[in-house]
This record gives sequence, structure tokens and C-alpha cells, in this order.
Amino acid sequence: MKKVIVILVVVLAFAFNSNAQDAMASVKTISLEQTKGEFVQKALTVSEGTYVFEVANNHAAEKVGLVLVKKGDDASNPENHIKTAYVTQVVKDGETQKTNATTLAKGEYVYFCPLNPTPQYTLTVQ
Repeated sequence: MKKVIVILVVVLAFAFNSNAQDAMASVKTISLEQTKGEFVQKALTVSEGTYVFEVANNHAAEKVGLVLVKKGDDASNPENHIKTAYVTQVVKDGETQKTNATTLAKGEYVYFCPLNPTPQYTLTVQ
């Protein structure tokens, strides 16, 4: 009986591990670079899916971040921000940080940085 339980635990562990790897394989990365007062990437078009944003601070400011909002929503209202698209830590000068995985549905979004005040740029999801 003990062997059966051990085998069952090992099989379940492998099943969960492979599911986690499959989920991570489907997550794509969008790299964004900030310089003083702007993002280098002025507009983006991507397909529907799950993304991690990687934000680089190229001497833009002491600290930068990322805000993503559905286009048409009030970007000044934090309740409209897509929280998973916040960087997990502010991006210090010369560093790069990532966001959590963010699922994007078809439509238009705007992205900007309030710490290194940038314009709002368009992210189109097809």
C-alpha cells in the first residue's frame, strides 16, 4: 500500500510540473525600454495571449514603472489599471524588471509611466 501511495504522489508531481511548464511556455515577453520622458517603443501590436512585460530603465529616471489600461478607461484612476502589468519592483536606473503574467484580450490598451512621465502609447491586441 505504501508503494502505491508513493507512486501516486510521484505521478501527480510529474503531472503538475508538466502542466506548469506548458503554461509558462505559452507566456510571451514584451520588452519595453524607457529613456528620459519616453518609451523607445511608441506603439505595439501583438496577438491575444498571455504576456510578461520586461521594462528596462535606460537612464530615464531614478525609478520607473509601467501602467497598462484598457483604452478609453480613465488612466488616472488606479482602479482601471491592469495590476498584473505593474512591474514587481520599481525599475532602478540601469536595471530591468518584469511584471507578472498578464492576459490580453483583443482590443486596444494604453501604456505609460507616471514616475518618468511619458505620453500614453497604444498597445493593440489582435
